Amino acid sequence: MAGALPRASARAAGAAAGRHAAAPDGDATGAVRRRAGGDRPRGGRDVHLVGAARGAPAGGPGRADGRAGGGAALGRGPNGRNRYGGDRVNKLLVLDVVGLTPRLLEHTPNLRAIAGEGWQAALGTVLPAVTCSVQSTFLTGAMPRDHGIVGNGWYFRDLGEIFLWRQHNRLVQGEKVWDVARQVRPGYTVANVCWWYAMGADTDWTVTPRPIYHADGRKSPDCYTRPPALHDELTRSLGAFPLFQYWGPTASIKSSEWIVQATRKLMPQADLTLAYVPHLDYDLQRFGPHSPQAVAAARDVDRVLAPLLTDARDQGVTVVALSEYGIGPASRPVHVNRALRQAGLLDVYTQAGMEYLDPWASRAFAVADHQVAHVYVKDPADLDAVRELCQALPGVDLVLDKEAQREFGLDHERSGELVLVADLGAWFTYYYWLHDDRAPDFARGVEIHRKPGYDPAELFLDPADPRVKLRAGANLAKKKLGLRYAMNVVPLDGQWVRGTHGRLPDDPADGPVLLCSDPSTARDQLAATDVRDLMLELAELSTPARNR
Repeated sequence: MAGALPRASARAAGAAAGRHAAAPDGDATGAVRRRAGGDRPRGGRDVHLVGAARGAPAGGPGRADGRAGGGAALGRGPNGRNRYGGDRVNKLLVLDVVGLTPRLLEHTPNLRAIAGEGWQAALGTVLPAVTCSVQSTFLTGAMPRDHGIVGNGWYFRDLGEIFLWRQHNRLVQGEKVWDVARQVRPGYTVANVCWWYAMGADTDWTVTPRPIYHADGRKSPDCYTRPPALHDELTRSLGAFPLFQYWGPTASIKSSEWIVQATRKLMPQADLTLAYVPHLDYDLQRFGPHSPQAVAAARDVDRVLAPLLTDARDQGVTVVALSEYGIGPASRPVHVNRALRQAGLLDVYTQAGMEYLDPWASRAFAVADHQVAHVYVKDPADLDAVRELCQALPGVDLVLDKEAQREFGLDHERSGELVLVADLGAWFTYYYWLHDDRAPDFARGVEIHRKPGYDPAELFLDPADPRVKLRAGANLAKKKLGLRYAMNVVPLDGQWVRGTHGRLPDDPADGPVLLCSDPSTARDQLAATDVRDLMLELAELSTPARNR
């Protein structure tokens, strides 16, 4: 591969298109889709949803009987669009079940039932196989080189700052699925429940995590909604968005339960409903994808989804369930920024005895993102030296320069001068300090917007600290008293992480998967870039998507 310095380049290059085939899972438990306006599911099969109460109400706001009705936030979208425009619409629910793989489907009978009525396909992903990049490809049908989302974050060259987990939809370049749909049907309505880049998107209903940042430094759970009235309707019936169960040491099934219930309230109104279900991201990274905890997590998320799938069946909604990536075993953290610092290429500045990465002054630094790291090199004269240093790091599989990035669809101006891909089982830390007593205070907390890279250690209460739970309890007491506190409970050692993702999958059984309840659109495999067209095809708004 021109421009790449791989250890296993032939294998990875062969996976670049993300077209890994997997045999459909034939162990299905029934049907989950009823044709809109029809009397029975396509294929004439009976429906059986494990753990689901048949006929369970959707529970929409504004109706005492639990059905979605004419509440101010749910009658029409913020643009006043009529749902149908006079014609019947083939309604669609797209569930992003993070980390779902063909192997995990064995433990998810309700999700398997989607394929039992319709079909299952191996789903390609993109490099990097991380949430923001893959979701953007699903919604635009484009590679990162075109939509510009080169990771969960990157170095904003015009600002001189590293930002992860930005929210504004204008960062995503290109036409989204709803833009294309409205060219055919101007009144087409969309609800987005927690897919990323939600703020500023031209969707009719939006729900996305948005904490309250108090003036005294405290952070409280909350969400952002459009229209604004939807906020109070949801929190009144569901409670506050469970932010601390959405990410961090206490992340749990509660966040997915809240998201599913919010989706049940919005789906009756929208033509297209997008829902992000994050639960598998937690214990698979904490304990590994082949652990007993991973099996339990798969069963839990399947149980939580059951009422929503019942609603979809009863309302004649076509269901697509897909995943962005599969999570593989992790055992080797790779400290690329420390290596760059030891080579004199990365600079820091110090305040109150704490070291902070200085991207303005650094000749090279990495934005670590799971198994991919963007390395930004200020002076082209340093490029060869940085490339050789990165190639020599244990745990690095590929070093992609701009020419090699083209082969992976990652050659965008936001990408680093070099992109590193980790070996199987390895992943990149963001750590840049050489001694833990010099780490910034945010390193020991859940600070996704302050850290210059992704930190999966945020999923843990420091296992090496015997007093960590006592300190966490004391901090919670301070919070309840309205006092300032720092939840400094996160370990500074990546050794505890047992699951990771980001590289292209090595085994289709552990890669992403797509399930669809409409048998008329069946195929064996799809590229991630085909998902947008599949949505349009299922909505009967375009020609059939390509079968790859």
